[in-house]
Amino acid sequence: MFQVRVHGRGGQGVVTAAEMLSMAAFEEGRHAQAFPSFGSERTGAPVVAFCRIADREIRLREPIMEPDAIIIQDPTLLHAVDVFAGLGKNGYLLINTNKSFMQLGLAEYVQGWAPGRLCTLAATEIAIKHVGRPVPNVPLLAGFAAMSGLIQLSSVITAIRDKFSGNVAQGNVAAATEAFHTVRAEMEQASHHA
Repeated sequence: MFQVRVHGRGGQGVVTAAEMLSMAAFEEGRHAQAFPSFGSERTGAPVVAFCRIADREIRLREPIMEPDAIIIQDPTLLHAVDVFAGLGKNGYLLINTNKSFMQLGLAEYVQGWAPGRLCTLAATEIAIKHVGRPVPNVPLLAGFAAMSGLIQLSSVITAIRDKFSGNVAQGNVAAATEAFHTVRAEMEQASHHA
């Protein structure tokens, strides 16, 4: 079973991100489960959502304490919430930012991490460019697909088309595609430097 935790703030589509990840996994014939951690859903308040993906029925219902991957939709949470709780050095870490891990003050934290398991993606900028709104969830989802190899870009696109329609769907497909290829290129660079 693969477990993903998504951290963000109210209004950034955190719950939608987990739902769409489960839709994409389901599209590939896997079992998936997505659920939010209900706290205050105020705009701007820290929000967490969870997604589990497995090849058999998922019976667990509790929050994910030891995730295999963490997606951080808002870098301001890095110093406000313990977003890294339970993540091992062999996990995946994807952060929505145009800064490096060093610029984020995480150089020490990410030392000894497996290359190709860490990535930053300017998802908000990609979303603004293609969708016209600063909602980073879809680009991050596609970035996670590229990074983990857990789901295909085509499944992410199917999930986008199931969730949105018209221009919003088209913009999100474009954002997802750009994010996927951006992360794929970054992963290739990381493997050459390792």
